[in-house]
Amino acid sequence: MSLSVIGAGFGRTGTMSLKLALEQLGFGLCHHMEEVFANPDQVLHGYRSSVDWPSAHYWRELAAANPDAKVILSVRPVDRWWASFAGTIAKVLGMRDEIGDPNIRAIAAMSHTIISEQTFGGNVTDEAAARAAFEQRGRDVRATLPAERLLVVFDVSEGWGPLCSFLDCPVPPGDFPRSNSHDEFWQKFGAGLDD
Repeated sequence: MSLSVIGAGFGRTGTMSLKLALEQLGFGLCHHMEEVFANPDQVLHGYRSSVDWPSAHYWRELAAANPDAKVILSVRPVDRWWASFAGTIAKVLGMRDEIGDPNIRAIAAMSHTIISEQTFGGNVTDEAAARAAFEQRGRDVRATLPAERLLVVFDVSEGWGPLCSFLDCPVPPGDFPRSNSHDEFWQKFGAGLDD
């Protein structure tokens, strides 16, 4: 099964809400870091869409391997993204050596490699480097993909309209999903840190 939708945006840009929206729109189970925590041995097999890390790190490779897939660059204002990222993902990555659960520690090590080292140049707490990488991702995605294949700068606060228009789907009833606030993040991902 090939991917129909690929998310190129960094974590903490509404990727959990986007995951839920894509699933609601019928794009199958959407891969997200949450899937890795639930089943550390899995790969993208069986998924029709993907957002968030780790797959967002490989957006170029996934776009090349799935030439018919549409790509969504999820974003949020950089100040809000940095505050959210620094208070969640960056904290978990900084605690990776203290994690008791071996599965979660292995996932944190993988995440450290692709997020801290490869995306942010080795220091996930360097605000200037993180902001620069965030903005560079947007430039890279826009420069690489043709406009008809890319939903540029999608902010989940925009709701169903831009997403459904881009994916050529009817707007479903009800509000756009809102999930994975700071508190929800720690409820989901913090549980295994003290094991």
